[in-house]
Amino acid sequence: MALRAAIATIFMQTKILLVDDETRLRNLLARLLRLEEYEVLEAENIQSGLTLLQLHPTIKVVLLDVRLPDGNGLETVPKVKQINPSAEILLLTAYGTIPDSVQAIKNGAFDYLVKGDDNDKIITLVSKAVEKANLQFRIRELENQVSEKLISLEDIQGESPAILKAKELARKVSHTDTTVLLIGETGTGKELFAQAIHRESNRRTKTFLAINCGAFSRELLESELFGHRAGAFTGATKDKKGLFEEANGGTLFLDEMGEMSLDLQAKLLRVLENREFFRVGDTKPTQVNVRIIAATNRDLLKESQEGHFRADLYYRLSVFQMDLPPLRERLSDLPILAQGLAQSLSRRLRIPFQTIEPDFLKQLSQHNWPGNIRELRNVIERALILSDTGLLKAETLPFHTQNQSIDSFELSVIEQQHIRKVLQHTKGNKTEAARLLGIGLTTLYRKIEEYQLNE
Repeated sequence: MALRAAIATIFMQTKILLVDDETRLRNLLARLLRLEEYEVLEAENIQSGLTLLQLHPTIKVVLLDVRLPDGNGLETVPKVKQINPSAEILLLTAYGTIPDSVQAIKNGAFDYLVKGDDNDKIITLVSKAVEKANLQFRIRELENQVSEKLISLEDIQGESPAILKAKELARKVSHTDTTVLLIGETGTGKELFAQAIHRESNRRTKTFLAINCGAFSRELLESELFGHRAGAFTGATKDKKGLFEEANGGTLFLDEMGEMSLDLQAKLLRVLENREFFRVGDTKPTQVNVRIIAATNRDLLKESQEGHFRADLYYRLSVFQMDLPPLRERLSDLPILAQGLAQSLSRRLRIPFQTIEPDFLKQLSQHNWPGNIRELRNVIERALILSDTGLLKAETLPFHTQNQSIDSFELSVIEQQHIRKVLQHTKGNKTEAARLLGIGLTTLYRKIEEYQLNE
């Protein structure tokens, strides 16, 4: 009895819309559905049915007559889906034909029923339609939750001309499906802009996924992106979807694109041009509809000229290129950025925060910020931890931001100094250093070798 009561409670929450102008038949179907503990809403024509659908967004299934006084149910299916994409539709008719049945499914209906079929068949089909609708509603709910967690353009703080220009470009390109290439130093907020572009786009209710191409070996990156078939390699015991399939209909953000191997670049180019790819170990192509946003802190044009990056892929990626300004070129944004970071970190760390004192901001403005906003976040977090009163003062800043003197303004020298300091801070732990720097472990090893930091 307890189980039956629980099931009844679930069904009571399930709304069914019944649209039919034959009063006797509509009343009969409504009674049958109510006996199954469904909540039934009734309408005698298309217009009143669509009105009820708008007033009750949780309707799971629509039973829709084909011949109604104010229109054709078959032609109304797309309108129902437009109002409630997650609802399932069962079409009812007294004269079933195969062409009509095929057209109903093409229009988006769940199934096609002939009036007079036994009641058990109708109840079974409604039950299956409810099951599918519940899944669709749950998927939509999860997608909306993910979308709400993503950064919006309004969340990207700053009023400097450089950041306002970047936000305006992002707003314009977001309403298209154009591939975007984000160029900027480490820590300039490339993933935040990618999230914002996705959230502003018509793909906002679909999946946004991100991957750092520099954090994986060539073989592992291929499997992560494209998936694999069971038996494709040792340890591949079952089929696995790659990120392209997981992000189908949505957006895939490829960070550190410059670290991708040339053969994987060729596979990516195929996806961009043909919207298809091969899983590792598969012989049949998989079709996808994914928007690509790529990012790099390297000069891909120069890399392509030197043969380290495919020129055809570079031109395909850079249809719409955005250059994100480093923090040293938008120092006027420091007060608002520091305030916003202090408030959010205070909540996350459960540490009190009162205000930022002028000497603290003065010291921040004198720093060159080779790690950009990511470095600023780390500095603010450290200052909050060291502050006993919630006041951020100059003495709570790390040593390298106080009265610093940089002998060279060359970016490579600044980068070298910063990496060395981070490695010293982590006592040589390269995995932790890569995390703090916001780069892939492969990139860090390349930088260490390039700057001879092991010596």
